[in-house]
Amino acid sequence: MAPVESDPIPLERPRAERADAARNRRLLLDTARRMIAETGAGNVTMDGLAEQAGVGKGTVYRRFRTRAGIFTALLDEEERGFQQRVLSGPPPLGPGGDPVDRLIAYGQGRITFLLEHHAVARAALDRNQPVPVGGPGLTRMHIRLLLDQAGVGGDHLDALTLQLAAALEGPVLLYLATPEPEGPAADGAREHESTRVLRSLAEGWQTLVTRVCRT
Repeated sequence: MAPVESDPIPLERPRAERADAARNRRLLLDTARRMIAETGAGNVTMDGLAEQAGVGKGTVYRRFRTRAGIFTALLDEEERGFQQRVLSGPPPLGPGGDPVDRLIAYGQGRITFLLEHHAVARAALDRNQPVPVGGPGLTRMHIRLLLDQAGVGGDHLDALTLQLAAALEGPVLLYLATPEPEGPAADGAREHESTRVLRSLAEGWQTLVTRVCRT
């Protein structure tokens, strides 16, 4: 089946904001990024963010509601950049390539994205809320589209889509929930472990998709 030139997947758009609200949001997110770079995600608090940004605590609480909300907003901004590459970037991640190659590239790109942002992604998990399963909406929609283009799934297309989305997101969430190394050698150990996990998950995803789609 010939590949399509674009994907009919809408990129979610943020609600329009008042100018002052938009300025506060940008200030808070920029300040949060600076704090993460300087002291690590674990040291970012609602009160600390308000102090560093020079705004009232109420502004931070109204904007993000919880500490996890700060990191969710940061991850959302990065997510939009990834989505844009999927929707309009060069193949195989973007439109124009073989659907199976695109599915492999999407999974590997998604894994890479989450591991590169693992500290923020981990902090965005609200322990008071259920852990998300099956991947975000874009992941499920995109996998379904590519499976359909590849002629895979048939009557079980929706079930296969959910299973592949869960296989893609589940291992990463498990990784995000594991303790990080501490101490003087933490940075090197963390980088080594991230590289190992990334390689393993990326290769596993390629094997899974190849066996499902090209057997």
